[in-house]
Amino acid sequence: MLDAQSNPTRTYLDRRVEEFRAQVQRRIDGSLTEDEFRPLRLMNGLYLQLHAYMLRVAIPYGTLNADQLDVLAEISERWDRGYGHFTTRQNIQYNWPKLPDVPDMLARLADVNLHAIQTSGNTIRNVTADPLAGAHADELMDPRPVAELIRIWSTDHPEYQFLGRKFKIAVTGSPNDRAVTKAHDLAVRIVERDGEVGYQIIVGGGLGRTPVVGKVIRDFLPQADLLPYLEAVLSVYNLAGRRDNKYKARIKITVNEMGLEEFSALVDEAFARIRPEFKGADQDLLAELQVAFEPPALPARDTDAYEAARAADPVFRSWSDINLRPHFQDDHAIAMISLKPHGGVPGDASADQMRLVAALARKFGNNEIRVTQEQNLVLPHVAKADLPALHAELKAAGLATANVGLASDIIACPGMDYCALATARSIPIAQQIAERLEDYEVEVGEMAIKISGCINACGHHHLGDIGILGLDRAGVENYQITLGGDAGADLKIGDKTGPGFGYDEVTDAIERLILAYLDLRAEGERFRDTIARTGSEPFKAALYEEEGNRDAA
Repeated sequence: MLDAQSNPTRTYLDRRVEEFRAQVQRRIDGSLTEDEFRPLRLMNGLYLQLHAYMLRVAIPYGTLNADQLDVLAEISERWDRGYGHFTTRQNIQYNWPKLPDVPDMLARLADVNLHAIQTSGNTIRNVTADPLAGAHADELMDPRPVAELIRIWSTDHPEYQFLGRKFKIAVTGSPNDRAVTKAHDLAVRIVERDGEVGYQIIVGGGLGRTPVVGKVIRDFLPQADLLPYLEAVLSVYNLAGRRDNKYKARIKITVNEMGLEEFSALVDEAFARIRPEFKGADQDLLAELQVAFEPPALPARDTDAYEAARAADPVFRSWSDINLRPHFQDDHAIAMISLKPHGGVPGDASADQMRLVAALARKFGNNEIRVTQEQNLVLPHVAKADLPALHAELKAAGLATANVGLASDIIACPGMDYCALATARSIPIAQQIAERLEDYEVEVGEMAIKISGCINACGHHHLGDIGILGLDRAGVENYQITLGGDAGADLKIGDKTGPGFGYDEVTDAIERLILAYLDLRAEGERFRDTIARTGSEPFKAALYEEEGNRDAA
């Protein structure tokens, strides 16, 4: 396996750190104003939030090794408040760094080939991928070599440092999309046609104030054409995209205003010009990456102890039923580690918890850890024989909550507790809902609740079975609810239900939706299946049953 971020040379990272160290010193001594400093800090992933600076660290395609996770834990203790926050874009954020310490944080990250480059700004952001890549039984091909190729190509690309707006790319190698590809500016799906492996290219997706489902611009692209085609897409967007209004500057607006057919024609013209410039070096590099990411050799292990533990211990059986995913090798499993204890802060992990996961990865998990878009962690290669011991150690550390994919596995952005853009709180709402639903979430089964604290939709609320958007209504928090979203391969934007709810009302409203589902569902139906069968009206009736003075239409 290739270590995440192994390609940027140490010399390059050291130079970037020292450049920023000088810029920080100039800001501290007053040589730079905040307005002058802002673009410099954003180039290094440093935001100024409500109460403090925030440093966003890239975790490319969600892949870490144990040494890297140990360093992330160390940074949280030395220069922050002893925890980190994992995000929906497979990054980690530190919410309380002091400005003079940030260069030291970046230097320590460089020790393990991590950095914060292009985690902010109008550039190509951290390339994300299926967090179960290289491990899941349903995968056609590991997408991480492709994601790494794109990351190398896009890092410090001179043409794409000042795009009209940020640009997000996702890659998947599974037909069961776990990378939310159609919600990205551009996505690459590895597909097979007539025995040949290539790529389906999707453009123009995105959430935020104008949610749009991405469109297929090329149904099958040969492997050798990937980078020149992506460069063609970016060059057309960079020239044709809006720059007069930042809310209309994303590629989704460009594609919508121009039309997919015209946009595609311009891309084809650009591709014809660009393609001859690629002499095969990108394919040589891809071949090297594919070798580096070859699946680990996992010795066969007996599963008797695993089956015995399941029979003897109902707590372990419940955890294994809910938090495990099928591995390509039958005697192994993918172990999902929930960062959503009931009443906890979604996505937060303490330094001690990060160190434990790193140690468990060394002991049981082939030294690999993944970060999911749902703000959880993963050990992708665990022998079933080791799962009882793994579970015991996770349980002792408060990391064995059996709720991955259930109602309390809530996605939530930092909201108004941290974010300068937020208009409402997200974290307390997530905590309240998780506590309220704990007693019957196993009965409810698979469900995605997603919460955003502003219209920017960092919590992916549009894609939840139940989505919650916090807004400011005349200085009062108001929570709008959507139903029927789907983050999978057939991505669907949820439908608004009607008037919003106050901060003290929203948890009761969500419980009414859950109870309505339990009453309406047919045998074997998930929430999304029931709402597809019945329509949203019975759920709206339940949602507003105690709000008789509201017009739910």
